[in-house]
Amino acid sequence: MEKRKLSFWEIWNMSFGFLGIQFGFALQNANTSRIFETLGAKIDEIPILWIAAPVSGLIIQPVIGYFSDRTWTRLGRRRPYFLIGAILSSIALFIMPNSPTLWIAAGTLWIMDASINVSMEPFRAFVGDNLPDHQRALGFVMQSFFIGTGAVVGSVLPYLFTNVFDVSNVAPKGIIPDAVKWSFYIGGIVFLLSVLWTVFKTTEYTPEELHAFEATSKKDSQNLSNPETESGVSTKKQLLLGLVFAGIGGLISFLIFENSLAKELYILFIGLIFMGVLFVIASQLRTKKVQNGFTIIMTDLLNMPKTMQKLAWVQFFSWFALFSMWIYTTQAVTQHIFGTTDTTSKVYNDAADWVSVLFTVYNGIAAAVAFLLPIIAKKVGVRATHLLALCAGGVGLISIYFIGDKQMLILPMLGVGIAWASILSMPYAMLSGALPAAKMGYYMGVFNFFVVIPQIVAATILGFVIKQFFHNEPIYALIIGGVSMIFAGLLTLRVNSRTKIEIHE
Repeated sequence: MEKRKLSFWEIWNMSFGFLGIQFGFALQNANTSRIFETLGAKIDEIPILWIAAPVSGLIIQPVIGYFSDRTWTRLGRRRPYFLIGAILSSIALFIMPNSPTLWIAAGTLWIMDASINVSMEPFRAFVGDNLPDHQRALGFVMQSFFIGTGAVVGSVLPYLFTNVFDVSNVAPKGIIPDAVKWSFYIGGIVFLLSVLWTVFKTTEYTPEELHAFEATSKKDSQNLSNPETESGVSTKKQLLLGLVFAGIGGLISFLIFENSLAKELYILFIGLIFMGVLFVIASQLRTKKVQNGFTIIMTDLLNMPKTMQKLAWVQFFSWFALFSMWIYTTQAVTQHIFGTTDTTSKVYNDAADWVSVLFTVYNGIAAAVAFLLPIIAKKVGVRATHLLALCAGGVGLISIYFIGDKQMLILPMLGVGIAWASILSMPYAMLSGALPAAKMGYYMGVFNFFVVIPQIVAATILGFVIKQFFHNEPIYALIIGGVSMIFAGLLTLRVNSRTKIEIHE
């Protein structure tokens, strides 16, 4: 029994929800630093305030993936998570621009990002569930198209409200401008409606059908024989890794305390201690023959397929670069190009609106090249395509330092857009064929670790690095991000991918 080939419009419908997800995500990325700074955050405090986003993803996505693998309702397997996440995200989008204080804004960001994560990761597994192998690349590319399209509109909304609809982009100190508020309100509505479209316009295979599909593949049938397996890593290795993680985290935390270093550095290494403790607990439960969701989740982290392990490093440096850009582009442009740090001035807010335009450009480029990437990949291979795209993005970020005219800032965004389109599709196309079907949702969630861990690293160290070594000049964060993205491209060459690209649909 094999999965049927879906039509273009069926793949369109199953990907349409990403339009709203990225609409909200783009508003978050382009405006959160602006909101934080408006509410009184200092340059070196902004990264740590962003920590909510990656931490929520780190915790939520593998758990949501694990449970969505085991869910079946009248709405299906993945669709209930789309719907719940969309409702909560829409509410948070209405609350965020009305935050009266900095800490309420930071807390709302946590809720909003957690809710977006509840919707987002099951969408990745949705493609793996419903599409045959030869159509998966097209499925992820379609998601990239909607991600780019949603982000274009979401990013440009504050600029449009100000320059087309004459809504003010300035406000008294500590108040979010109306142009930003209305953008978030529209985002909340679009988010919910687009996810509802996918929920009610698509169907899912039943668990029985999925088991039958898995049985037709030799690899999948081997995985299916014991889908809850915890083999592959011994309890002794798991215990040792846990002790090493906890020991390193404890030692470095002590050094941070002894040398009175920035307090945000604790987050990264206390997190390492926490992860080590979880590995130790899981190893001891397994020694006592206890098997439950917790032990499976913690053990399968160490059972990742080799392709996934190598892609993890590519993702780490790619997303470190992206997070550097999302955190610091507004500050880099307002300070380095426009020469202002006064959040109440029209110059600052015009510059911040221009950043929204720049983000629109790179997302628009991503949407435009999304369907071009499979054609290039068919000619030169998936790895080479991803390498070229990431190098284009890295060069773009670095070049911002050398630009003094706001119009010329559009050029670097072309490279960033190409990289963004590839980041959203090529790694997932390479990965999906290497995953056991019985654990597709879980491993897609785990793969997100290597999206959020670099964001946590960026949030904890970038503020410290920029303050200590670059005199609080945020432009250098973009240079660091550019170098990281180029390095990620080079690491792509280590990945052994046999992904076949079909472009005849």
